[in-house]
Amino acid sequence: RKKCLLCNNVLMLVAASIMGCSKISQSFEMILIGRFMCGVSLCVPLHHQYVGEISPKKLRGFANSTSSFFWSLGKAVGQISGQRELLGSQSLWPVLMASCGLPALVQLVALPFFPESPPYLLMHKGDLEGCKKAIRQLWGEGQHQAEIDDIMKEKATMKNTKILSVLELVKEPAFRWQLYMIVILTATIQLCGINAV
Repeated sequence: RKKCLLCNNVLMLVAASIMGCSKISQSFEMILIGRFMCGVSLCVPLHHQYVGEISPKKLRGFANSTSSFFWSLGKAVGQISGQRELLGSQSLWPVLMASCGLPALVQLVALPFFPESPPYLLMHKGDLEGCKKAIRQLWGEGQHQAEIDDIMKEKATMKNTKILSVLELVKEPAFRWQLYMIVILTATIQLCGINAV
């Protein structure tokens, strides 16, 4: 999880650099390429997954809601920064376009000091000691055996579950209606007014 987030931050920095240099290069195509790279980045799902896995069970819901909060806050800051009086002027708009690299840079610098997610270490790597060490580093000293037992139960459940590829998921008739609903909800979320809020 952590390595994927780090790679994603590198992608965002490259995208920000491309967009920031578009005016110097006199190339609007660079803006399109940079925006495309921002679009294919996995920031939101990775953030949800990592933050949800490293937070204690009683704070997990709150921690997962931070993504939506910062997503909306980022949009608001972007709209305010885009005013002509700030970064929306003719000379400063490349700085505005490249500003998406600032959070990626902060995360790229800070994330190496965080441990890998305990469920990932235990379920995918089979590293019980690494899992315990990560839990102690994240949540402090104390009795965390109940959380480790929960992860072990989840691991046992996952052994009996077949992981589907994207193509298998699309072809599987049992998941077709759920897939349709997710696609429709995701496609229509732009019409709900969150961007206006």
